[in-house]
This record gives sequence, C-alpha cells and structure tokens, in this order.
Amino acid sequence: MAEDEEWKAEGDLNEDMAAAWEAELANEADSASDPASAAQSNSVGSERILNQDEIDSLLGFSMEEEQDGKGSGIRAIINSARVSYERLPMLEVVFDRLVRLMTTSLRNFTSDNVEVSLDSIASMRFGDYLNSIPLPAILAVFRARQLDNYGLITVDSNLIYSIVDVLLGGRRGTIAMRVEGRPYTTIERMLVTRLVEVILADAKKAFNPLTEVDFDLDRIETNPRFAAIAQPANAAILVRLRVDMEDRGGRCELMLPYATLEPIRKMLLQNFMGEKFGNDNIWEGHLATELWNAESKLRVVLDEFTQPLGRMMSLEVGDTLLMNAAPNSQVSLMCGDAALTEGQIGRIGNKIAMRVERGLSDRAKKLLLEEGDL
Repeated sequence: MAEDEEWKAEGDLNEDMAAAWEAELANEADSASDPASAAQSNSVGSERILNQDEIDSLLGFSMEEEQDGKGSGIRAIINSARVSYERLPMLEVVFDRLVRLMTTSLRNFTSDNVEVSLDSIASMRFGDYLNSIPLPAILAVFRARQLDNYGLITVDSNLIYSIVDVLLGGRRGTIAMRVEGRPYTTIERMLVTRLVEVILADAKKAFNPLTEVDFDLDRIETNPRFAAIAQPANAAILVRLRVDMEDRGGRCELMLPYATLEPIRKMLLQNFMGEKFGNDNIWEGHLATELWNAESKLRVVLDEFTQPLGRMMSLEVGDTLLMNAAPNSQVSLMCGDAALTEGQIGRIGNKIAMRVERGLSDRAKKLLLEEGDL
C-alpha cells in the first residue's frame, strides 16, 4: 500500500515538471513572436541582458562614430581630457609650411618630380599610434633640443623602397619592387636616414618663424617597442604626409607628443593672418623706412636745479642764476623726458657741439624696447 502511494506521488511530480516545461516553452514561443511583451516580462521577472549593439553604444565603440570623429559612452568620457590640435591654430600653418619646404628639398634630394601633400592632422594617444603602425617600417627618433623632448618620424615600406629605387637609379615609370620577409639592409637604412635628415632640416625651417628649434636625429628603429618616447596614455599630434614620385611613393608620419609642444604652447595658441605668422612684410618695411626718416627733437642739458616757485615768480631783469656745472662737466643729451647719453660740450666753428662719450643708458634702452623702436 505504501509502495503504491510512493509511485503515485512520483507520477504526480513528473506530471508537474512536464507541465512546467511545456509552459516555459510556450512563453519562449510567445516572446519570439512578440519582442515587446518579452522585454516587458524579462524586465519584470529578471534582470535585462544587453545585446552586442547596446554594449558597443555604451562603451563608445561604434564604427560610424569613429569615422565621424564623434564619440559617446565611456570612451567619450575617457577621451574628454584629450586636447584637440584645433585649439592650436599655429600648428596648421607650421605644417603647411613644412609641406612646401619638403616639396622643394625632396626634389633636390632625389632629382625627380616629387609632390608632398598633407593628408591629415589628428590628435591621438601615443600607445594607440604605436599599435597602429603597419610593419615593416622604419621609425626615426629625433630630439627637439630647445624643447628638451623627443618626436617620432615613421616611414612606411612603400616610401622606403621608392626612395631606394630612385636614389640607386631605378627606371622611371616602374613600381618599386618590395621584398617581403627580410629586414632592411644597411644601404636602405642609410638612405632612409638621409631622407629623415632632410625632413628634420625642413621642420626646423618650418618652426623658425615661430621659434628656433633644432631637431637632431637620435636613432633609427624598426621595432615600435624601442621607439617609445612617451607614455602610452599621453596625447600626441599625428601629421600624415603623402610623398608621390610619379608612379612611386608612400607615406611619412610625424608624431609630436604634447609634452614636446608644451614650452611653445602660448605661441601655438595665437591667431595668424594668412600664412605669414601674423606679420605683414610690406607693412614692416614701410614702418621701418618711416622710422628711419622720422625727426626727433634732442636737447642738451647743462645742469638742472630746483627753486621755489615764489622766487621764480619774483625774478627781474639782471638777476643771476648760479649753476653747479663747470666748464669740463658732463652734459646730458635728452629726448623728451628720457636721458639718452652723456658727453662733453664744445664748439665747431660758430656752433656749439656735443661729443658723445658713452653709449645709451639702460633706461633709454628699456624705453626704446618698450616703444618698439630698437
């Protein structure tokens, strides 16, 4: 009798489990046909699970936003502290000048028709850039002497083989041959070193109207690990240049960390007029000509003394004022209220003359510097 009751209880349990299973399958079928009701039931009954699109949107890894330059989510918060190069308007002028200088220098260097173009200027993390370098490539680490920091020039394989082909007498109109699976030879590294030195010399000239900076080549690397000149999280300016030599050419990239540009940040923040770094050469020449032709009144002061106003008001004809100056005393040359220099008074013919015996005083130099006349 007990065994019958036990079998009956076990059968009821199996029937209950089967009914629960059928109900669960029915709910899944209903949720597949009606997503809205399924989302509502899931939110009520359990925690909602995000799909892959929602996760990407939350983290900010959408490809469309990457191409548009707009970020969202957690990635936008992380990159919010990154300084955009657009806040440094002088950089664009400097790099435009660099492109023009490189076009002329590389034409003289290769004796070929070379066209250099500026592809883009962007801000990015230094670590992200190192991870994105296509290998094989040659990386040149250079030092900005006055700025006391480093920069990086990356020359891709297409430009390397094109330069080697041009400098060693390759035929025009043919594409440079690439040999995969081997390191760069000593000759190739030396020719690329010459190319990097030409680029650094042009970079010095490009920065020269803004400030004097000497770029010295430090070393040549082929592994990005050994070209780490900044922390991976540090922000940097990336300049992509395109070098075309008829049917040959390649890319050259210039990487400058923000720490390198920090000493001249105030200069890079200033606005510019055209491409002349805020200076107008025609106006400067006209102003200099007018300054040289301008007339200024000078006066020679023998001596000065202070007297009460009442005594000066009571002076009559015949009264004598005694000076402290002797015949050999120094006299002062004045321009307005500023004392320029001192000298000895004398006579030339029927005119009184002054012989200057010392240079401009420190106060006169300071006044002229403040007025911009010296």
